[in-house]
Amino acid sequence: MSDGSARSSFITYLYNALLGDVVRGGGSGELLFGDGRAAVKLCSDNFSAAREKIAEVIGVGYKYAFLSEHLRAGLNARERKLLLCALIAADYDSDRAFIKGKMGKFHEFCLDGFYRFRLAGLREKWRRIAEYVPESFSSSDLEKFCEFLVGESKHKVYLKGNVVFGENFAPLRRSRLIGEENVESELMLSDAGFVYCLGEVEAGLGDFLQKYYAERAIFS
Repeated sequence: MSDGSARSSFITYLYNALLGDVVRGGGSGELLFGDGRAAVKLCSDNFSAAREKIAEVIGVGYKYAFLSEHLRAGLNARERKLLLCALIAADYDSDRAFIKGKMGKFHEFCLDGFYRFRLAGLREKWRRIAEYVPESFSSSDLEKFCEFLVGESKHKVYLKGNVVFGENFAPLRRSRLIGEENVESELMLSDAGFVYCLGEVEAGLGDFLQKYYAERAIFS
């Protein structure tokens, strides 16, 4: 699997996400860089895991970059990031299904070429979403939108320190696909409906949970 060197972080993400299971299954993997591209080479028969993670990279990382370019909402940097994450989470399942449906079987996969030539319909959908959000979209609009999404979600996540865990207690790392690992972004990207806080929560993060998750943040 390969991509342009400007998106080498996506390839590193795939490598880190997939290598453990590949090695446990008796396979191997390596990262390759050169000629303006980054690649991960895996020796494995488990195509389904690779397909899933490629869909995640495109449905989160590529979508975040696309929406960042086209969204006009006049929010501050933190709120803008939260809105982008919320928009990604809102349609993630349908986006993932569409992406996987366009893949077919593969032994070599160029993410940028696939995105450019096979996903025009998805990009058009993302463009319409970005255009639907007005420049006047405010902080209170963001709160209402997030309140609606949280209220619709049944997903449970767990927060311990600065790490968000899924229902299977595996750490969630999707925020790495939008630039840096961040608890607030991770919670939004996970489409969390309930946040179970295990142990102490930093004051600033506690305020965030009270603001965007209200009674759906459970403190222990």
